[in-house]
Amino acid sequence: MVSTGVEDGVGLTALMVAAARAIETHRPDTLATDAYAEHFVRAATTSAGWPLHPDDVPHGDANPLWGRLARYFGLRTRVLDDHLLDTTRTGIRQVVILGAGLDSRAYRLDWPPGVAVYELDQPGVLAFKQNVLADLQATPRTTRTTIPVDLRDNWAASLLATDFTPALPTAWLAEGLLLYLSSTEETDLITTVDHLSPPGSTLAYEVKPGHELPSVRLNPLYAYTSHHLGLDLLALFNQDHRPDSTTTLTQAGWTTTAHTPFDYTRLHGRGPTPEPNDPLARNQWVFATKAG
Repeated sequence: MVSTGVEDGVGLTALMVAAARAIETHRPDTLATDAYAEHFVRAATTSAGWPLHPDDVPHGDANPLWGRLARYFGLRTRVLDDHLLDTTRTGIRQVVILGAGLDSRAYRLDWPPGVAVYELDQPGVLAFKQNVLADLQATPRTTRTTIPVDLRDNWAASLLATDFTPALPTAWLAEGLLLYLSSTEETDLITTVDHLSPPGSTLAYEVKPGHELPSVRLNPLYAYTSHHLGLDLLALFNQDHRPDSTTTLTQAGWTTTAHTPFDYTRLHGRGPTPEPNDPLARNQWVFATKAG
């Protein structure tokens, strides 16, 4: 079989999130719309038979993966969409998406004029995405540059080999990426972002401090995902002690705020709410701005 970059491991999680966005798109109370998401899922043999519409989800919102977690991904998409649009509407013209996966923000968001989006991810993932978008004859709504690179390697050199300008403020996004990096890799990434960021730059990322308690590891989400997708999320999450990246940023002159997903559930009036032994309880979304 020819590798597509999305048939297993972290690449398969990109398909899982795309399916979640497709389900969210078709919800009557949708938080985020992504018309491309279902096409990625349909294009991969690995995801054949996955639900793409709320009506196709067994047990509806009670489904631990395609119900509650899919709604979580829909909420995360909405929050980070809003963040990027807010930052670019206030003047930032460079957006760098680290671990872009099957994200299609360059195609679906209403960007201000002059914004350039840079997508970094594994070569196989970006090639798969580009093939699907080409088949759809999709056209990005702003300037888009893809950079195939392993984010555990010297990705900064690959970014700097494009027309990216480190002297200009940048909106950086690491959506879900840090969960899969080692402690050292996370610190290296945060430090590199800081070095490439002049004052006025922003950074948004997701973290999951600490480790899952044994009771949380027994949450039905993990067994369901393993059984139905062949995906062991707990094995994919890096088990290193997490670095305090917010303190690292603060010491480098950034201001940071952290929120739980449930903060945004309350803000938007829909989304996941806390439950016992909750896999989402430790998730935090961090937003940072580099001071002048």
